[in-house]
Amino acid sequence: MNIRLQTVTLGCSKNKVDTEHILSQVEDHFEIVPEGEDIPVDVLLLNTCGFIGDAKEESVQAILEAVERKKRGEVGKVIVFGCLSQRYANEMPELIPEVDAWFGARDFDPVIRALGVEPDPSAAARRYLTTPSHYAYLKISEGCDRRCSYCAIPFIRGAHKSVPMETLVKEAEHLASKGVRELILIAQDTTYYGLDLYRRRALAELLQKLSEVDGIEWIRIHYSYPAAFPEDVLDQMANNPKVCRYMDIPLQHIADKVLDNMHRNVGGAWTRELISKMREKVPGVVLRTTMIVGHPGEGKRAFAELLDFVETARFERLGAFKYSEEEGTYGAENFKDTVSARVKQERLDELMTLQSGISLAFNQSRVGSEIEVIVDDYTDGVFVCRSEFESPEVDGEILVKYDSAAAGDVDPYSLIGEFIKVRIIGADEYDLLAEIIEI
Repeated sequence: MNIRLQTVTLGCSKNKVDTEHILSQVEDHFEIVPEGEDIPVDVLLLNTCGFIGDAKEESVQAILEAVERKKRGEVGKVIVFGCLSQRYANEMPELIPEVDAWFGARDFDPVIRALGVEPDPSAAARRYLTTPSHYAYLKISEGCDRRCSYCAIPFIRGAHKSVPMETLVKEAEHLASKGVRELILIAQDTTYYGLDLYRRRALAELLQKLSEVDGIEWIRIHYSYPAAFPEDVLDQMANNPKVCRYMDIPLQHIADKVLDNMHRNVGGAWTRELISKMREKVPGVVLRTTMIVGHPGEGKRAFAELLDFVETARFERLGAFKYSEEEGTYGAENFKDTVSARVKQERLDELMTLQSGISLAFNQSRVGSEIEVIVDDYTDGVFVCRSEFESPEVDGEILVKYDSAAAGDVDPYSLIGEFIKVRIIGADEYDLLAEIIEI
């Protein structure tokens, strides 16, 4: 097995899962070279993102770099798939003809065949993990039936399609057999799960079934939509010890006019009530959200309302980005992008400065607490850990200095993927410092 295959995955964790499914089908036929390793390869497979301007630019740059590697003889073939090539299926082959093959976001079987392998439908639950072996993303549905005015995902990824519950349980069992202990549920909208298959929102039922898989200890929910939020999910979070008290729920804004222009199907009052209900039903829940600044309709008053809401809601985690007019979306065709780039940046800076203080206060409030964490890595004498309140790749870390006495002289590398108990002794805006209590 001397044929080398390397992948580059851009964009969100949903793309990462797509790459892992493809790799699982071809791993017996290639030597898989880890992403980022700078050695010659026979095939370079790029999974692209086409969501917003910055992501598209990053994907195009990655393709151009791959082509340059090909010209230097460091890469044999360059194959591109994913959202960017789905969205610009006609334009991209003409713009970058040096790419050997282009495929769309859902063209898994054609990609596999282009790699010289016949797809195996019976292996649909298999994964070749590109994350650390103790956690994995589980994509519970594809596509989206929402029509948010700023979003291109529905016409890139298609209509919402839930993965059958039994398939997800099999995939979770497969992942658990490989050592996975934490599942991170992802989709374009996780709370929409089941409507197409079961004629009901079935996320809570899925959580229960996944929690019964031996080896799975934590289940985390990402990408939840606020409209018609299924409250039985909160019951699972409050009562099922394997479901993390952590909710990623992108709200995007709070001002009614902006939400209406965004086609979010919720108003400010509904949003405030939902956040209050989450905190009431799940004491101690950590909420992550995202906001868009500079969307058409966001005047000074609407932005001030957003700042006031963020100050009051006290989101433990918050990210934000500037509105990007995307061709083909309702917003691009029906609204003028009237907020200047300078004002967008100023608003983004002001919002994130406010959030910085909120995040710092939350982290400082945890000093002195004793919590269970999972060890993600060990480097330079320090364990890199997370609690149920931190998701990998997007949140801060809990840094724990290795103490051989407290660790009982256990090989520190053997603790990667294990749970340990620590005491928080320090905090900054992003990360926490802790000491070992118990291994």
